[in-house]
Amino acid sequence: MADSSLKNQFHSKKSSLSPEKYARLKAEAKAPYRGLRKFFYLAFAASGFIGALVFLAQIAAGRDVASAVPNFALQVGLVALMVFFYSRDRSGAAAPAKRDRPS
Repeated sequence: MADSSLKNQFHSKKSSLSPEKYARLKAEAKAPYRGLRKFFYLAFAASGFIGALVFLAQIAAGRDVASAVPNFALQVGLVALMVFFYSRDRSGAAAPAKRDRPS
């Protein structure tokens, strides 16, 4: 009996939510912290891009090229990794929607 009352409470609360809010909450439950992850991907990519520009300027000026080239490569790798993570996270957003459709 307690189980049926819990179901009734859930259904009454579900109906009190707007469809848009319910869809947003359902998407957040499927992929928690997606917005936060995207923010960090963007922030780290921007940091890597700025660092790459600094080391590229050092290489172009010919200052300490032996240490600037590996650092430049590291910064470019960081940007590439963040782009990969962002695109993977973005393509992962479409994948659950495909699985939810009945065949």
